[in-house]
Amino acid sequence: MAEMVRNFSPDTAGWLFMWILLATAMFMVAIAVERVLYIRKRGSLDAHRFAAEIRKLVGQGEYDKALRLCEASEDKPLAHVLAAGLRKIVQGKSTDPRAVQNAVDEGALEVIPKLQERTGYLATIANVATLIGLMGTIYGLIIAFRSISAPGIDPTEKARLLAAGISTAMNTTLLGLLIAVPAVLVYTYITNRTTRIIDEIDEHTVKFVNLLTERQ
Repeated sequence: MAEMVRNFSPDTAGWLFMWILLATAMFMVAIAVERVLYIRKRGSLDAHRFAAEIRKLVGQGEYDKALRLCEASEDKPLAHVLAAGLRKIVQGKSTDPRAVQNAVDEGALEVIPKLQERTGYLATIANVATLIGLMGTIYGLIIAFRSISAPGIDPTEKARLLAAGISTAMNTTLLGLLIAVPAVLVYTYITNRTTRIIDEIDEHTVKFVNLLTERQ
């Protein structure tokens, strides 16, 4: 039993859990930075002002000008969706609201998945990091309890194994939480920004189609 406890050392396994958590942290940071930069860039448009200008041009029958204004900012989701509807009017020479609505819906289906892409990984990483930290905690506690209960071990070695087990438990728990908490915060931020952009698309495309219906 004493030999088993000596072989069941937390030193190697403790660092194994830490390296796994560090790899998870790097993955989380890479996704978080990419998503935050993407969402901030796509959401930098003043949606209400932009949509009001588009509706003003549409109300005047200036579809070409409205389309050019959208194409100038087509990397923004709302501009891309409205451009799809205006392109249907300009190229199809038709202001049929149903045809425009179909074009707008198609444009929305192109941009919305890109806004939501990879965001869910952050929530998964938060859960995984917490669970890996918990695994390290359990492993460290196993070492600590076995070092106490195993007979035939030198008291100095017992103390070393007990301290190493508790250290492994605490360190892996702390690192797991240090990864999980920022991941949840970034996930919430990105989700809220994405939801706001999608709501703006829904609001202003409905107003756009309703304006066409009134003009019809």
